[in-house]
Amino acid sequence: MADKQITSPVFTPVTLGPVTLRNRVIRSAAFENMAYGNAPSQDLYDYHVAVARGGVGMTTLAYASVCRSGLSFDGQLWMREEIVPGLKRITDAVHAEGAKCAIQLGHCGNMTHRATCGCTPVGASRGFNLYSPTFVRRMSVPEIDALVEDFGRAVDLARKAGFDCVEIHAGHGYLISQFLSPYTNHRRDAYGGSLANRMRLMQRVIRCVLEHAGDDLAVVVKMNMHDGFRRGMQREECLAVARELERLGVHALVLSAGFVSKAPMEVMRGAMPLRTMAYYMDPRKFWWLKVLLRIFGRLMVPTVPYREDYFLEDAKEFRAAVSLPLIYVGGLVSLQGMETVLAAGFQGLQMARALVRDTDFVNRLRSGEVTCSDCGHSNYCIGRMYTLEMKCNHCVAQLPDRLRREVAQAEKRWK
Repeated sequence: MADKQITSPVFTPVTLGPVTLRNRVIRSAAFENMAYGNAPSQDLYDYHVAVARGGVGMTTLAYASVCRSGLSFDGQLWMREEIVPGLKRITDAVHAEGAKCAIQLGHCGNMTHRATCGCTPVGASRGFNLYSPTFVRRMSVPEIDALVEDFGRAVDLARKAGFDCVEIHAGHGYLISQFLSPYTNHRRDAYGGSLANRMRLMQRVIRCVLEHAGDDLAVVVKMNMHDGFRRGMQREECLAVARELERLGVHALVLSAGFVSKAPMEVMRGAMPLRTMAYYMDPRKFWWLKVLLRIFGRLMVPTVPYREDYFLEDAKEFRAAVSLPLIYVGGLVSLQGMETVLAAGFQGLQMARALVRDTDFVNRLRSGEVTCSDCGHSNYCIGRMYTLEMKCNHCVAQLPDRLRREVAQAEKRWK
């Protein structure tokens, strides 16, 4: 790194529970699709080590399922004893670069298919998931009990693998979020109805996670500030969830929004690159989905306008409501934007797309070489990740002409 470095609060240390990061930038848990066969790969190792070498305070391995039924992708981590050595190899290398390493733990709930998760998909309530498509079975109370234990075991494995932090995914319409949201939770037992009941699974999971985390692992929770549609969770209920998580004693919250099965672009903003998404799908397995995307794509995945720091105004309401550290995520691409977020009282900064575009982005910011990412917000990396490893279009040799045109149109739109 260059001897001359700019001075900014972005590059000051921050403490989350028992863990201190060298700076405020965290690679968010955006799905890499690099855990082929549900285990760590050389690609996963290379990517996260490169991000650590590139200057982040912490990098987060994404979307690791705590059990087989929680898998929604073949390229997704599944927490079990046999993958610990591969994970330890990653954390050791990340630490050698001076960064900390986190792993996101969760369960996809109804966002899967029997062919992937090995059983009829489970959710807070029974129903049909159009996006798989598949019927979904209501979780029984004994299955809920077992799931809580699965989270505890996953935390034990994370410690054994050398992680500094676990991030519990309680947003985006995955299983914990499915219990929290009235859109997906129609139960009439102790886990459904009132918000107090709908929070019960989350409470049990977090208590278990904190017990297993002990005094040496940081515990962060990703949660929704709203689900992004009328029948989902709204601001006031989400504020109550944040206050409850603070009461339970988690070390920080990651504030996001959106619901994968209902409002996916509320999470990511911009337009879903439908041509890219369909192009990489296996026509033998997903011919029906390719047809649906061609005909109804924009109705199924409507565009939500992109702008930098797009969640900031929402997140400020949560900053006023709770005292624990808050980690901002959502559209961070410039040093000025990051400093604006920190000045609003947030302790950490998560980003992914800028670090998919350039793993050295943080070092280049700190040296003054750049002040903003040159990510074009085409979301090519997102359209691709449902089938192949997440990668920026700039890193793909000989991109097909129709995909190149889609990328160019999107980048022109969001400039």
